[in-house]
Amino acid sequence: MISEKFLDVISHEGVVSLVTCGSDGAHVSNTWNSYLVIRDNKILIPAAGMRKTQENVEQNDKIKVTLGSREVMGYRSMGTGFLVEGTAKFLESGEEYDLMKEKFPWLSRVLEVTSESVKQTL
Repeated sequence: MISEKFLDVISHEGVVSLVTCGSDGAHVSNTWNSYLVIRDNKILIPAAGMRKTQENVEQNDKIKVTLGSREVMGYRSMGTGFLVEGTAKFLESGEEYDLMKEKFPWLSRVLEVTSESVKQTL
């Protein structure tokens, strides 16, 4: 599901937007492409803040993630992006948490996104 082009995009720096929805509507938080770690169809993201994101995920685990890079060829020209739709949960222990803590010692939790759909948008 996660393509080589997607992996190419996250190898270049860019902004990642995380969209969750809670009782008071949509919330957007951001991180960086270089923080994403891929394991199978899961995207692991270090979290130090993201408190509102976590609150929303506890109410509604659906998430949308967008990311891109101007440095990767898209459908017609340079620059491409992706929309990931799936479910999310926050990890505070376990194998994925330990893996991410070693790479990003400042994290307090890990946001795990299980992708259900990964679409190239540009």
